[in-house]
Amino acid sequence: MDFVSGLVVYILLWWWVFLMSLPFGVRPPAEIEQGHATSAPAKPMLWRKMAASTLIAAVLFAVVYVVIRSGVISFQPA
Repeated sequence: MDFVSGLVVYILLWWWVFLMSLPFGVRPPAEIEQGHATSAPAKPMLWRKMAASTLIAAVLFAVVYVVIRSGVISFQPA
C-alpha cells in the first residue's frame, strides 16, 4: 500500500468512526432557547469525539495495514 492509498484508507476510517460516535453522550438542553431546535445537543463534545476517532482509526488502520501487507487480502490480479 503506497502513501496515498494509506491516507485515503485512514481518512475513510476516521470519518466512519467519527460519524458513528456522534450520537454517544448527547443530551438535549434542559431549557430550549427560542429559535433553536428542540433536538439540538446541549454539549456535543466534538473535540473529545474527534480525538477518540483519531485513536480508534489509527488502531483500525494498523489492522488493515497488517492484513494487506501479510497477503491475506491481495488487490493484485491473479
